Amino acid sequence: MLLFGAGEAGIGIADMIVTALQREGLSGMEARDRVWLVDSKGLVLNCRPDLSNEKRRFAHEYEFVSDHLSAINGLRPTAIIGVSGRRGIFTPLLARMAQIHERPMIFALSNPTSKSECAAEEAYRLTGGRAIFASGSPFSSVTLDGKRFVPAQGNNAYIFPGVGMGVIASESRLVVREMFLEAAGALAAEVSESDLAEGRVYPPLHKIRDVSLAIAVTAAQVAYDQGLARAPKPDDLRAHIKSLMFEPSYPSYV
Repeated sequence: MLLFGAGEAGIGIADMIVTALQREGLSGMEARDRVWLVDSKGLVLNCRPDLSNEKRRFAHEYEFVSDHLSAINGLRPTAIIGVSGRRGIFTPLLARMAQIHERPMIFALSNPTSKSECAAEEAYRLTGGRAIFASGSPFSSVTLDGKRFVPAQGNNAYIFPGVGMGVIASESRLVVREMFLEAAGALAAEVSESDLAEGRVYPPLHKIRDVSLAIAVTAAQVAYDQGLARAPKPDDLRAHIKSLMFEPSYPSYV
């Protein structure tokens, strides 16, 4: 994984990826070996004296390169993830990513649209429709060679409301990283085969209430499993949390 942007967002994503890889059986060192960062000066490497302590945790031994295409050619990343706020920074890299991998992952997560690392149309066109694409900003659907692609928007609206509800419902003393990892799994489970066929890696936003409920149950379960919950666990956790959800239904007085 090659992350463009090494600020709080980039470091946070890197930490979550490492934790997820460790859950799949890798050691901490093996996991960090698979996560690389690029900041405004180039690859984050041990040879650089200008790194903060947070960046240094993800610094690697490697020949310094400052241009992005050289980093792609050398590291051959499976995925490029953009939290750089630099418009178009991915565009010159897309064709090369498609040469390296059959299904390159292109996550241009900076928003608003004016700061997106590439547009959805570029991601699909320059990879021959093979990119697994997600963006932080909304993009319209793209038709390429007769096939329609619906870009997925990686928006925090998918995760935060559900995690928040799970914490409130369980009266958890802490919000822990495992809640977000389990929430990611619950979110992925809500993506259907028809969604994937259209290029979506997130469920449609019109399903957000159902998605939020599933994530809330997951987050609350983590609180109960880890002994963090102060509220008694109900017999039917899902039904209990659903009963707490606000229903925007208003009586008519006309």
